[in-house]
Amino acid sequence: MTVFPLLRPAPALLFSVALLLTACGGGEPAESEVAAVQAEAGADTTPADESAAAESDTRPTSPDAPTAEADADAQATGTPSDAVAESATGPVRAEAGLRTSSLFSDDLPAAGYRGGSAVPADARAEDVSNPRTVVGTGTARSCTSAAFVRAVARGGVITFNCGPAPVTIVLAATAKIVNDKAKKTVIDGGGKVTLSGGGQRRILYMNTCDPDQVWTTPHCQDQDHPKLTLQNLTFVDGLASGTNAAGADGGGAVFARGGRLKIVNSRFFRNRCDPTGPDVGGGAVRAFDQYQDLPLYVVNSTFGGRSDLANVCSNGGALSSIGVSYSVINSLFTHNKAIGIGANPARPGTPGGGSGGAIYNDGNTFHLQVLGSKLVANKAREGGGAIFFVSNDLTGTLQIGDSVLKSNPSGRFETAGLPGIFYLGSGLAQVNGSTLVP
Repeated sequence: MTVFPLLRPAPALLFSVALLLTACGGGEPAESEVAAVQAEAGADTTPADESAAAESDTRPTSPDAPTAEADADAQATGTPSDAVAESATGPVRAEAGLRTSSLFSDDLPAAGYRGGSAVPADARAEDVSNPRTVVGTGTARSCTSAAFVRAVARGGVITFNCGPAPVTIVLAATAKIVNDKAKKTVIDGGGKVTLSGGGQRRILYMNTCDPDQVWTTPHCQDQDHPKLTLQNLTFVDGLASGTNAAGADGGGAVFARGGRLKIVNSRFFRNRCDPTGPDVGGGAVRAFDQYQDLPLYVVNSTFGGRSDLANVCSNGGALSSIGVSYSVINSLFTHNKAIGIGANPARPGTPGGGSGGAIYNDGNTFHLQVLGSKLVANKAREGGGAIFFVSNDLTGTLQIGDSVLKSNPSGRFETAGLPGIFYLGSGLAQVNGSTLVP
């Protein structure tokens, strides 16, 4: 495995981001580019009226999987690390060589990548042996959208009893955390539950600064609760659209501001947010203001995994944030896309966006760790086919360890010596024990 030395950003990167991005390619987008963005964005992104959807739309099947040609390399290596897994009946320690995601009984890409990086204790799955709410009474039909939305509003540990077969719960309304109901909420799908936005709405919403969800402290942007853990779940067909206030900023599957968010042994397929805009991102996950700038953990999880399962947004096809530190451990990102045009700030005559095919980080002081993970075949129309990282005050740091990044094309710009990455931060990008190839 190729070990990269510590790398320093080119001197040109120390100029203002605005001047840099303008120099990397300006002018108005060609009509063909705009058409390509519209095509990649997929269907109409205007959400349907949530109140009009049927609450009982529950399907006892795995998400539909088109028979598009798969990325054989990504699938062959998309195995999880040997970590502590968690099922609906409590903790289960994986034996050496056992796929912890074997609890997923469909034929979609597994959760995670066998990267072998150590998982900190607070990044592991939570114990769910004593749930506050069990969604369902033993049949797929009993696991309704309404039952899940009520459970999330109530908070605490949530598990499912939907029968022996995998189920997909198509949400008729976004499930929202109520900030004063429980300091900790854990949602565990047991490897059999898929939560779907039906291509019409965001799946899960947490915002400590949203008065409609109850303000619990005078400093909503920096509080230790709620703590939200998502584990052993699949999120599919979520949509966040800026055409309404609730969809602004991105986060097609999950939006989280304040408190803490943790994602363990989960999968994100075909989630989307707006196709253009300089400050919209996170086809799968969008995050702000984690408590005391502690990291948002993403452990043993998969985003995309196959060309027909890509997560797509203007920026950050999979993950996006402003001022949030991520620790991504033993996870797999493939085929995710940042499809905006014009970067950030937007070039004159463009709508902006298009950076961070898999991961987009922006803000001031924050840190990104990518450990024991694989990023393959992600794509950005502008910069950072795999990772876009800009710390505006040059205090943020990027660490890549024991990971593989390859074939992540950047349409217009990336940092010399870091294929698939655009980096602007504190001194050196730390790349150790990793393979980075165009």
